Amino acid sequence: MIKKLLYTALLVTTAFIGCKKDGSVGPNGAKDDAAFTNYENSFLDGLWKLNPDWATSVGYHKYDSLLFVPDDKQRDKIVTYAKVQLDSLSRFDPTILSEANKIDYHLMQNQMESIEWTNQSLKAYEWDPSQYNVIGTFAYILNEHYEPLAKRLRNFYQKMANIPAYYKEAEKQVKNPVVELTNLAIEQHLGGVSVIEKDFADSLKKTNIPQAEQKQMLERARLSAEAIKGYAEWLKALKNDHPRSFRLGKELYEDKFKFNIQSAQTAQQIYNAAVERKKYVHHAMAQISKKLWPKYFGTKPMPADSLDLIAQVIDTLSSKHVAPDEFQSAIQNLIPKLTSFVTNKDLLTMDPTKPLVVRKEPGYMAGVAGASMSSPGPYDKDGNSYFNVGSLAGWPAEKAESYLREYNQYTLQILCIHEAIPGHYVQLIYANKAPSLIKSIFGNGAMIEGWAVYSEEMMLDNGYDSDSPEIRLMWYKWHLRSVCNTILDYGVHTQNMQKQDALKLLTHEAFQQQAEAEGKWKRVSVTSVQLDSYFTGYKEITNLREEYKKKMGDKYKLKDFNEKFLSYGSAPVKLIKDAMLAKEKDSSTGH
Repeated sequence: MIKKLLYTALLVTTAFIGCKKDGSVGPNGAKDDAAFTNYENSFLDGLWKLNPDWATSVGYHKYDSLLFVPDDKQRDKIVTYAKVQLDSLSRFDPTILSEANKIDYHLMQNQMESIEWTNQSLKAYEWDPSQYNVIGTFAYILNEHYEPLAKRLRNFYQKMANIPAYYKEAEKQVKNPVVELTNLAIEQHLGGVSVIEKDFADSLKKTNIPQAEQKQMLERARLSAEAIKGYAEWLKALKNDHPRSFRLGKELYEDKFKFNIQSAQTAQQIYNAAVERKKYVHHAMAQISKKLWPKYFGTKPMPADSLDLIAQVIDTLSSKHVAPDEFQSAIQNLIPKLTSFVTNKDLLTMDPTKPLVVRKEPGYMAGVAGASMSSPGPYDKDGNSYFNVGSLAGWPAEKAESYLREYNQYTLQILCIHEAIPGHYVQLIYANKAPSLIKSIFGNGAMIEGWAVYSEEMMLDNGYDSDSPEIRLMWYKWHLRSVCNTILDYGVHTQNMQKQDALKLLTHEAFQQQAEAEGKWKRVSVTSVQLDSYFTGYKEITNLREEYKKKMGDKYKLKDFNEKFLSYGSAPVKLIKDAMLAKEKDSSTGH
């Protein structure tokens, strides 16, 4: 997963937006690309002024010191703002815009319609107490070195002024909340309050801010921490006899899927495709496992049940893994191998001017070992890309062994393909070359995750470790995560799938460890739709490649497809498909 992008996506759904004072946003009747570009600029300026948290997360720091109280008035401004923007957009004819602007048009339209739906239909502000959480932005201001520390701390101080009012209002807004989301909110607030209570004070010691001013700043931090802990205590004590179910229900689920995933298909169609894909993958895994059985088990009788057969082979292969203290160095050593494979096979042009820094996961991100990508934001395109690697230091031997079996010598390679090369790192380098800020700001999670899943299979299909049927079997196991994420999420939120059936799906049919399956159950009970991103994006990209192949005939080259696809930025696959399969108007793509 990409932490910064997920954080941005969370802010997108909860952002508080208001209208410009004069209400005037948009074009003056002009319907050409130049007018649309001007409109985009005013659209973004208005957006950041009224969404300071979101602005901070994408690297726009003009409004870092602002925090808005999430009251009814603010919500009315959200809806008014969205309506004004939709009206402004309606004055353009997207069919005569360039391909790049046409995609931006649809992204902006979808985002504004999503804001209306979120506030008028979903109404999660009533039942999801975890929506009210200021800590993430404060952590970002503290830990990202985009401006001198003293300046960031003064913004931090000013922003804290509204924290008590923010949480008082949150208590008024929350009605019959979901139990699981209430528990999540308590856990996140009590776990994160140290950012305000301790980390801020530690940072102040490193500055030359006068002592009298520091004293004032620390007093505000104390009051802010009290308000945060007070909210958690209020939630603990809340009497809630008729809590809302965490299950979204079919109608809301389909709508949320439409806005968040932006697929050409419905959630149900994607779910049906995932069920079919699972059958195909099981068959393929059984064939490989039968071939590998004699190599690892000699003359021992093969299990009659194909899922038991696969599970036993996977269990044996999983014992091949690095030592706990070699986890990060193993990842570092894989990066050059993946880079040279991509270059030698001519799959993509790599950009050597954009280095990938493999680092130990910073303390403020810690909590789950593993790996994540932190990529530069839309306003900081020249920043570093970081591959964050969690440390296993201090883990009990049994826990570390279970974790390393999951990330064994085969899946560790697939993890690095997914997160780094040619997965997230490469895709986001290409996305940052696209001049449009809109595509980065409203980046489509299904395209981003879908590309990472697609790139794993593409590497294997082009001969990566081709003499190892073991890595293909382990890729199928890994791929079942994406497939079963969709089956799980749709099943739980629209078909009332129960916990025991969910755990059986994940452990027995997706060959996951019990602890991992339990973690996924928790995730599906506090999120919805995001788990569909991986398989939906993968499926749409592979389908598009087949259609593009037909269109190009003898001229088709995989590298051309990959680079053309990535050149559109982090746009929904259905919009990239329209652009790639359209008849060429001229030789320039305009993006």
